[in-house]
Amino acid sequence: MTGISKNEQSNQLKLALLIDADNTQPSIIEGLLAEVAKYGIASVKRIYGDWTAPNLKQWKESLLLYAIQPIQQFSYTSGKNATDSALIIDAMDLLYTEKLDGFCIVSSDSDFTRLAARLREAGKLVLGFGERKTPKPFVAACDKFIFTEILRKTEDEAPQNRSEQSKKTPDYRLDKKLQQLLIAAFEDSADDSGWAYLGSVGQYIANRQPEFDPRNFGFRKLADLIKASAWFDVEERSSPVDQGKLIYIRIKK
Repeated sequence: MTGISKNEQSNQLKLALLIDADNTQPSIIEGLLAEVAKYGIASVKRIYGDWTAPNLKQWKESLLLYAIQPIQQFSYTSGKNATDSALIIDAMDLLYTEKLDGFCIVSSDSDFTRLAARLREAGKLVLGFGERKTPKPFVAACDKFIFTEILRKTEDEAPQNRSEQSKKTPDYRLDKKLQQLLIAAFEDSADDSGWAYLGSVGQYIANRQPEFDPRNFGFRKLADLIKASAWFDVEERSSPVDQGKLIYIRIKK
């Protein structure tokens, strides 16, 4: 019999996935769950909205397919988002009643900024998911923030749409802030020989800019972005503990 053992399960983070249906598209759900799985097990999966409203009909198929529990929240007053309050209350209940390691908050709404900060104060990992329009305070309040544009399931991968997709991806070579961020990360991580281990560079970037993701620039990994940028020399070294390779970088002279 194959599968995940109890010991392996216990070593994985237990996460609560809380989705604001009013500010999230169902087209991201597959990519979202795959992203969450990189960090741990979504032992709680809930989505909040007024399920009597016609605009949420597209979600229903995904809820059944991925076993996400819908939480009904009527919109009592026009213009007021009761969904936000329901999600926040549930998150705080889960914080005190369940043994969770972290929370995944899926929304582009700045109303969750204080919630994210409070969960982090309690020592929980907070992963945020939202569109690029998400206000900066909410992004900064999370340990890691992933833009949902890179998770959306569309026809963008079709060959006839590649040129159109490339136009939507920022040109990293023209991004001075990206260059400054990478250089700052290198300088913070470099040793006396002038080289920096890429793992340390990546950790510095994650601590400083939660929304950074090489996929935002069209690359799967940070190493791919570094190599393509031509801003750094790249050297692969043998790992002292296994057969893998360690990547080191330095600024080109």
